[in-house]
Amino acid sequence: MAKLLLGKEVNEKLNARIIADCEALKAKGVNPTMAIVRCGERPDDLSYERGATKRADLLGVAVKKIVLPEDVSKEELLKTIDEINADSSIHGVLMFRPLPKHLKADQDMICNRLDPRKDIDGMTDLSNAGIYMGKQLGFAPCTAEACMTILDHYGIDCTGKKAVVIGRSLVIGKPAAIMLMGKNATVTVCHTRTKDVPSVTREADLIVSSAGVLRSLTKEHVRPGQIVVDVSINWDEAKGGIAGDAVFEEVEPIVDAITPVPGGVGSVTTSICIGHVVEAAKRSLA
Repeated sequence: MAKLLLGKEVNEKLNARIIADCEALKAKGVNPTMAIVRCGERPDDLSYERGATKRADLLGVAVKKIVLPEDVSKEELLKTIDEINADSSIHGVLMFRPLPKHLKADQDMICNRLDPRKDIDGMTDLSNAGIYMGKQLGFAPCTAEACMTILDHYGIDCTGKKAVVIGRSLVIGKPAAIMLMGKNATVTVCHTRTKDVPSVTREADLIVSSAGVLRSLTKEHVRPGQIVVDVSINWDEAKGGIAGDAVFEEVEPIVDAITPVPGGVGSVTTSICIGHVVEAAKRSLA
């Protein structure tokens, strides 16, 4: 039976630090505040918003919700971002992506309108550059950082380990690969054009699966002794709930350790998000 790398344990330590930092900031007259920018009423956006708001309330961070219609114009959204940039009471911004279809072509330009100092989820080019350069420019995407935080909490030393990341998105796959290299792992990235993915993943010591495909990581992909970080959140119609990429009932008995879904990376991601707001508030005093 694999060891379960539970997000709850990670959050207990992480949240205690965030609460202490919040209290210290409030003693200096600073109320850490996050703006949530949502265009439309997508169910997944609403679900994440509820979770983020609940976690912010728990940890002492104020939330300002800015809800725009799904058909919002590019000009109106840019105006909203400019107003947020100019508002010194807002320290961090969570803007749900992808943006509506009519804004898809301009999404990069719109995201880069945000002040990188308030970019708490790796939306801007400058934040992403910070990851690749190993410099503190903005913040890393919350989900990728949550993976690293879990590994650190459970004392998993990546030095010299062979790591395989499944997925190459800018939100998880690519930043996770770079951050693993920063921890001295030797990293291979698999994607939709990779041939014979199971033969690659079986050679790994650590697998980070962010394919976003239900039941795509099977017993054929793993071997004893491995650590699996299952990042994805997929809807499993059969069980009427969320599940990761891993066929958990197949993979868990084989590997040494695995993050469950739910209860793993997702729960830590929300705390990382709120922690970035607090850190942005601290930097604003520098």
